[in-house]
Amino acid sequence: MPDIAFVKPALPRSGALVLPLAEDAALAGLAKQADEATGGAISRGLEAAKFKGRKGQTATLWAPGAGLSKVVAIGLGKADDIAATGAEAAGGTLAGAVAQEREAMVAADGLAPALAASIAMGAVLKSYRFDRYRTTEKEDDKPKVERIAVATSDTTKAKAAFAPLQAVADGVFLTRDLVSEPPNVLTPVECAERCKALTKLGLEVEILGPKEMKKLGFGALLGVAQGSAQEPRMVVMKWMGAPKGKKGKPLAFIGKGVTFDTGGISIKPAGGMEDMKWDMAGAGTVIGLMAALAGRKAKADVIGIVGLVENMPSGTAQRPGDVVKSASGQTIEVINTDAEGRLVLADVIHYCIEKFDPRFMVDLATLTGAIIIALGHEHAGLFSNDDTLASRIEAAGRATGETAWRMPLGEAYDKQIKSDIADMKNVGGRPGGSITAAQFIQRFVQGKPWAHLDIAGTAWSGKDTATVPKGATAYGVRMLDRLVAEHYEG
Repeated sequence: MPDIAFVKPALPRSGALVLPLAEDAALAGLAKQADEATGGAISRGLEAAKFKGRKGQTATLWAPGAGLSKVVAIGLGKADDIAATGAEAAGGTLAGAVAQEREAMVAADGLAPALAASIAMGAVLKSYRFDRYRTTEKEDDKPKVERIAVATSDTTKAKAAFAPLQAVADGVFLTRDLVSEPPNVLTPVECAERCKALTKLGLEVEILGPKEMKKLGFGALLGVAQGSAQEPRMVVMKWMGAPKGKKGKPLAFIGKGVTFDTGGISIKPAGGMEDMKWDMAGAGTVIGLMAALAGRKAKADVIGIVGLVENMPSGTAQRPGDVVKSASGQTIEVINTDAEGRLVLADVIHYCIEKFDPRFMVDLATLTGAIIIALGHEHAGLFSNDDTLASRIEAAGRATGETAWRMPLGEAYDKQIKSDIADMKNVGGRPGGSITAAQFIQRFVQGKPWAHLDIAGTAWSGKDTATVPKGATAYGVRMLDRLVAEHYEG
């Protein structure tokens, strides 16, 4: 990741110069200085390229003079419509455009300091690479940029705006790292140890193993884990940042952490099974979110809990037809062992309520393929029993580009998971599969304000997007950080 610096506007003597420009805007400030220093080469080049500054439009001018290797113009769209997400997208574009330069300067002196910070955030997010297992990569294929200087008229305000964004970016990178790790490395035990390392940020971290969970009656979670040689873990992370005198019930975020999901006895097809290393993305998001909140010293009391298991077929594995008793006392007939994430969440959610009595709960899980059929890869599925919480999550998603679409819940769907021999069964058939999965989880929330985010379609990207390289997206870290910041900090 390149170093980010906020500097006063001054024409660089070398490297790349990036010009974020509003639609039909005349060159001004540092951009105008650069044009004059190059004898008008920049304005002539942009005119020849028919660059108008439309949102997403780019133009690259090579060796324009004044010692610059290149000038990259990036369109921001209409000046009155420039928002943080647009500035971040421009930052992501510039990160790719200057990747092979040693240094680059961004002429953001015509923008508000907060937008300059957003451009830097976009550049940081897009610069992410998971390359720790590459040993033969050629140097020419690696990014070379070491420093991106963002020129702004008010460096103090820009730095202040960027500081919390940097903490959130660190949380995003942590999540992307966890979700990208191969499953032979990131076992439940290893994931728990990486959570423990977050104590350096001020988090309190407690790890529960099989003995502790058995005493708590975690029959549903332990049933999923029983086929694997890898022991399960539950990790409780606490950030108690609310000011004295404003303490109340904590917020709670809960993540499904199936570090590898074969489907168990109801085994998945071989094709694409390697993707199931990211069946722990919900837990990854919660871990990254807790790191982000601690990193920026959020003024809120927040609990993050992740249930970590591996779902494997073996002689000890759970069978279709088994009945397990959850921590809540409710019994579950296991029809399909590949519907395991909801079993993990059932016990963790019950524990969260009994232990912490939270103000609300949000769970995240790569829960169903059905949500991808419904919403593709553009939105997560949002299910909730609380309209205010749901609307706040939707708004935070729109503001950060991590969008969610609210889906229905209802008695008719709940009837689909009625069991003939137990309190419920863990699947309700193909119709409305993501909805019946949410109905299952709702049976364990005891009427608490609750939202469920099915992120199966958004946790991993098969292509590069504005600020997300192909791979793990860390969907939900930025959305939920914004939810906390806007509505729940004292």
